[in-house]
Amino acid sequence: MLFTGLSESTPDGKVVPAMAEKWETNDDCSQWTFTLKKGWKFHNGEEVTSASFKRGWERTAAKAAASDVAYHMNQIKGFKEVNTGTATTMSGVDASDPGVLKVALSDPSCEFYIRTVHTVFSPVPSTAGAADNKSFNDLPIGNGPFKMDGPWQHDKGIKLKRFDDYGGKKAYLDAVEITITSANTGTQEEYDGFNNGTFDWARMPTPVLTQARAANEPKGQWLSRKTSGINYILPMVTTKPLDSAKARQAISMAIDRAAIAKGVFQGAQVPATGLIPPGFKSAFQGQAACEACKFDPEGAKKLAAEAGLTPGTEINFQFNSGAGHEEWTAAVKQQLETNLGLKVKYGGVPFKDMLKNEQAPHASGIFRAAWGADYPTPDNFLEPLLSCASIGTDDPNQPAVGDDRGRYCNKDFDALLKKAVSTKDEGERNKIYQQAEKLAIGTDQALIPTWFRQQFRLINTQKFVNLGMNFFEEPTLSIISLK
Repeated sequence: MLFTGLSESTPDGKVVPAMAEKWETNDDCSQWTFTLKKGWKFHNGEEVTSASFKRGWERTAAKAAASDVAYHMNQIKGFKEVNTGTATTMSGVDASDPGVLKVALSDPSCEFYIRTVHTVFSPVPSTAGAADNKSFNDLPIGNGPFKMDGPWQHDKGIKLKRFDDYGGKKAYLDAVEITITSANTGTQEEYDGFNNGTFDWARMPTPVLTQARAANEPKGQWLSRKTSGINYILPMVTTKPLDSAKARQAISMAIDRAAIAKGVFQGAQVPATGLIPPGFKSAFQGQAACEACKFDPEGAKKLAAEAGLTPGTEINFQFNSGAGHEEWTAAVKQQLETNLGLKVKYGGVPFKDMLKNEQAPHASGIFRAAWGADYPTPDNFLEPLLSCASIGTDDPNQPAVGDDRGRYCNKDFDALLKKAVSTKDEGERNKIYQQAEKLAIGTDQALIPTWFRQQFRLINTQKFVNLGMNFFEEPTLSIISLK
């Protein structure tokens, strides 16, 4: 809400211009030209130009920034040099014309314009400074429909107010107050807060889904939406006991997704049959993507025996507490112990601790995981979660700082992704994505898909209208208005 980039996604995943008037590419998709809309300003009155975008991208890409999401720029010429600290400017970004941004790619991509949906591609004003500028980070100045109303109150909240000089369609609300809940009790705090009138938009713990729906759906205060996301179990593929595809397939086949969806989620989740969600209709391939996603306890035992995953084998299973994952992960633990005879060392920790534990060199076992699309393309599921480069290191003794926390690396898979993004025809591109998914998930079982993403929210429709959910599972703040 604070920043507007070159493009944006509609709730159904269509990429449309935002601050860009239009974009064009050359024949091999190695050069992109974005023509900017005129008259846009930052919250401090400074004009937004092509230099604002170049500045923002280089600020985030800089090695000192240590950004976890800078890799979304990795196709741009000069990104690697800035990211490794051997350069301060990206050679592939030309901002010499204030109204035109030219981008040269080191790896051709016919989907580069889709990536610019991500907030990492936001512009920043000349006052932003380097990534460690705390005053800017606590009170950022953007070009979006809302601006900060005082600094970010760490662990407490953020207040926003409408930016009346916004270059696009102005927001209706005068202000928005965002409360930061505890990492351990977040969903319960949100649910209680909605019921007592504190919050207007809230999640809820899994056990109360049925009663929350029964109480709120008749009043029009229940929001349910299939989103572009995937829930999955993350196996550590380079360490025992899951360092073979057969071992990982055994784990997958031992999980009765349908039973958990019915019993724990009360029918509110759909078992996953692959990594790419059904929202990507032309790339979705159903059960063909992951044969081992079918519940088959006898087949699981056979594969486990072949992989040396014998009864009594100890396996770590960790989840982040306070976010509604206690019940379903407990069910998975029980199924793995019952169907494979494993000894599951199981527990919940704060989210930041779980992420740190996933990154640790020689981490083993499985972790609860999920992924929501950063921008609408199948590549956003495949490349960040499964490519060699997304591990973030070539050294097994160093933390996995990228999003490929399981350290899966298959050069044939990477080659398919490279071929896909450089293919202009969308239909042909999606066929290649399907091949890549079958290799990484169907053959190698690099990840263990569990549920396609279905999100539920309690919404205060007694007070507000247009309380919808955007592509990123967030409230549509800029179009909400009072009744």
